[in-house]
Amino acid sequence: MTLPEHPPVPLSGPRFQTDPTELYRQIRREHGAVAPVVLDGDVPAWLVLGYRELHQVTSDPVLFSRDSELWNQWDSIPADWPLLPMIGRKQPSILYTVGERHRERANVISTALEGIDPFVLKERAERFADELIDALCGKGACDIIAEYAMLLPVRVLASVYGFSEEQGPGLVTALNDMINGQEGALEGQRHLAESMFALLAAKAEEPGDDVASRMLGNTDGFTVEEVAQDLMVMLAAGHQPTADWIGNSLRLMLTDDRFAASLSGGRHSVGEAMNEVLWEDTPTQNVAGRWASRDTHLGGRRIGRGDLLLLGLAAANSDPHVRADAGGRLTGGNNAHLSFGHGEHRCPFPAQEVAETIARTGIEVLLDRLPDVDLAVPAADLARRPSPWLRGLTALPVTYTPTPALGALG
Repeated sequence: MTLPEHPPVPLSGPRFQTDPTELYRQIRREHGAVAPVVLDGDVPAWLVLGYRELHQVTSDPVLFSRDSELWNQWDSIPADWPLLPMIGRKQPSILYTVGERHRERANVISTALEGIDPFVLKERAERFADELIDALCGKGACDIIAEYAMLLPVRVLASVYGFSEEQGPGLVTALNDMINGQEGALEGQRHLAESMFALLAAKAEEPGDDVASRMLGNTDGFTVEEVAQDLMVMLAAGHQPTADWIGNSLRLMLTDDRFAASLSGGRHSVGEAMNEVLWEDTPTQNVAGRWASRDTHLGGRRIGRGDLLLLGLAAANSDPHVRADAGGRLTGGNNAHLSFGHGEHRCPFPAQEVAETIARTGIEVLLDRLPDVDLAVPAADLARRPSPWLRGLTALPVTYTPTPALGALG
């Protein structure tokens, strides 16, 4: 990989916690639409920041493949490299499947998700949201991230996937332990895998009206392990970004006067705030990745065969070449952002609808139940996780008038 005169950019550190938007502007000024970066352990890669360039990469799955076996760095990657869970090798999931097999697999997933009754999904999201708020509404103060946003999506998803109500809390803990990447991450991963295989065994014996049963019944020759891997990918990919979508949207509504109407009972601006977040504060900042199947050029850079390209979704969304009027103006109904990716490996549309239903319902229920919710700290004190991958708050402390739990009123 030939590097330009500016040194490659470390894709880590507190800059992603403070002001990644300015960081992406700086990278774009110094390197252009495609920038050399280094990952943990000085592993080289390319960050695609340009909207058009990212569109080009995601539109050509042959030249820019999802097959991680193409990576020219595997010989120098240690077994304990911290990003291995994110850049897997020989993983039997849809993430690294390519070609016709990927299209067949994506169709199985989309069909299974399309079978979710939208009324049932919303009802369950409302019920779990009410249960969570019942546990905190009498306190007058809480951390929305830890006590609400990080608990809701996985609970709803587990329910529609086919898990029992009793299994929900354990899956919440396991998945959050995995995502935090700290002590307990491997144990959380084991719990999730064991739970998923047990679920599939139970559904093979007694199918139900759930995602797991539909995937088992329409596998086109996929193994149980492949189905389990895809369900785990779907659960993880559906949980954390949705939790951050809730947290980032509520932060915007609590700190930006343009959305203050929502806090007095109006719902119209909830959707606007959620869309604004996808443009300006997207939960998924960067995605790994694509691998060049041959030598090529992109954005004025020579890309070598086997080079890793990271999809800079957040940077592309703010590309001045396509958003010259960005700033204080609301994005309105413009959905041309790349927050769900693009091309045949993008987030399936039914999965987007499920995430949007869970996030919007979670926000609306919270505002209905706690209408005078307000920040408990200055907005400038709110901190983000120092991650270049997923952008979310470490905490969102709020205050509100204590109210009785709905269960206590029955």
